[in-house]
Amino acid sequence: MTGRLRDDATVRFDDPAEASNIYGKGFFGTPESGGALTLDRYEVVYLTEMSRAEVVDGRGRPVRWPDAFRRAVRIDAGFSVRYLVYRDLRQRGYVVRASGPPVAFAVLPRGGVLHKTPSRFWIEAISEREPFDLTRLFDLAERAQSAKKVLLLAVVDEESDLTYYRVRRPSPNGALPATPLVPPTEGWLSTDRVTVHDVVAADTLGRVLAYGSRIGDRLELSLLESAYLASTGQLTLRDAKSGRAVPLERLIERARRLDPGFSERLAAYRDLRARQIVVKTGFKYGAHFRAYPRNPEHAHARYLIQAVPESHRARWPTVAGGVRVAQGVRKEFLMAGVGAQDRVRFLSLERIRP
Repeated sequence: MTGRLRDDATVRFDDPAEASNIYGKGFFGTPESGGALTLDRYEVVYLTEMSRAEVVDGRGRPVRWPDAFRRAVRIDAGFSVRYLVYRDLRQRGYVVRASGPPVAFAVLPRGGVLHKTPSRFWIEAISEREPFDLTRLFDLAERAQSAKKVLLLAVVDEESDLTYYRVRRPSPNGALPATPLVPPTEGWLSTDRVTVHDVVAADTLGRVLAYGSRIGDRLELSLLESAYLASTGQLTLRDAKSGRAVPLERLIERARRLDPGFSERLAAYRDLRARQIVVKTGFKYGAHFRAYPRNPEHAHARYLIQAVPESHRARWPTVAGGVRVAQGVRKEFLMAGVGAQDRVRFLSLERIRP
């Protein structure tokens, strides 16, 4: 079957019989009036690589796969990465259509019929060398959710292997009642933690409300927990050395000196506690938090969470490592993006095999 290559690296088949044959075997191309068919660049390169279509240039000379590929790359610098994703999806049996903004491809479910079956996936192709851009991913996830599509990121590494991530905007929630401690108790601040010595308060905060760690009869609170409890009127603070009262602002100032990301972590902590989720340190897993839907004495952690600015950018290998650890311990990996006025949005990343 012979098609003619255009200057923009697309191909047109004028013969209706040839056009119908190609279109009927995988829904390649876009039918045109008179029975013709136009293939986009991805389809041209794929079909020539698979030896399923013959293509000639304007002078009638055969165009082989390497030439078709090079022409497409000259026109579109990002073609090589996106083509690897297109090729992989086609090899998996999916019907794939070049989509354009906001993502590279729209993909039908297996067995879907073009123009009859709605696309199921939006797929964006990304090189591991590109930055992980949280702002953009929030936008893509929200647009996909509005369009009722499953958003997948196909990340291509330096050896041309692909890793797929499902991306969505979850609303995590828990079931631990947010019962305030009345009256407030006293905590003693020393360097990077606060100690509660009152036995009754320590038991209530630690065992019932799942704050801190019980060490003997006392309760050890992190600066994060202490700032939250102080801000909600459940804790008053004193300096362990001087015995003087410590205002909340001074505690937060000290915490920021020790941890430049404390403000984002505190905003995420507050949001999660408002959702009746128990929040503990995720240090052992390389995350900021591990989060429980109920008291940790009766439930396993469901999430590993990183609290970052909404404009957070990072290297993909770092993010990939976090997702891998979370799934290795059967937890969901969330990014908590903190924006203006401490607004918190969550983004879920899950490694999948499409």
